Amino acid sequence: MANLPDPTEHAVWRSLWDLQAALDADIAQVYADARIEGLKPTWVKELIKLRVYGPMTITELAEAVGRTHSALSQKVSAMRAAGWVGTEAGPDGRTKKVALTAKAERIAGRLAAEWRATEAAVAEIEAELPYPMTRVVRDIEEVLRRRSFRDRIAAKLALDPAWE
Repeated sequence: MANLPDPTEHAVWRSLWDLQAALDADIAQVYADARIEGLKPTWVKELIKLRVYGPMTITELAEAVGRTHSALSQKVSAMRAAGWVGTEAGPDGRTKKVALTAKAERIAGRLAAEWRATEAAVAEIEAELPYPMTRVVRDIEEVLRRRSFRDRIAAKLALDPAWE
């Protein structure tokens, strides 16, 4: 193996990624403490949407949670394998309807309660900060409206001979 420098050793937002991972781990621990096994925190939004709105096509569910069809299709496959959702052919035979399983129905109310508690905890944390994360996000979105992240990356790549 060549002795090349590792660019991944420097990551400006590593602390943000680590924070997100720690928060997700804490939510996963809440599920473990409640004996809810095999549930990933990243699936809860979809499960709650299905509880509230009933069975949806993958396209409808993707739109409801702000994801791409491809990404949600992969997520639905994982949730189906874990027993949280089932799928059946949609009305035209080309689409699939996604629905909660009985297993998911049994805990769906608890997931909604956890979502509300998590949002309240986040609001509490934000109230203790001098510069809330929601403000940081809005500020970053404004900066990106002026010049996209893609354009910024492309400009840096144009200066890097390794990209040629």
